Amino acid sequence: EVVEQAAAVVQVKAEEKGLQLVVRVQPGVPRECVGDSSRLKRVLLNLLSNGVKFTDQGSVCITCGVDENPQSFTVEVADTGIGLSAAGLQRLFQPFSQADSSITRRYGGTGLGLVISQRLMH
Repeated sequence: EVVEQAAAVVQVKAEEKGLQLVVRVQPGVPRECVGDSSRLKRVLLNLLSNGVKFTDQGSVCITCGVDENPQSFTVEVADTGIGLSAAGLQRLFQPFSQADSSITRRYGGTGLGLVISQRLMH
């Protein structure tokens, strides 16, 4: 349910940009889990919003899958956006950092979303 709620929030922006937003929940993913749903939703919103923000055409897809541990599940967000260089990937979870300064000028943002998301999940 949290996945669908997060996707619904970014759906309008995705449609405005002509993007397809795809939600996939693989068989076997539990419908209910124990945990902080508001933190999970915040992280999912950040990942999906970034996907929509950095994608000009194509799609953003969130997939929930089963994990080796029956008490957990996996979440992947993939998009057809601008991508990252190897150097940009190294800075991905650094506070106030983005792939390069042209990204900040073109797309805006503080470079804190992924850092906060990472900390919420640990």
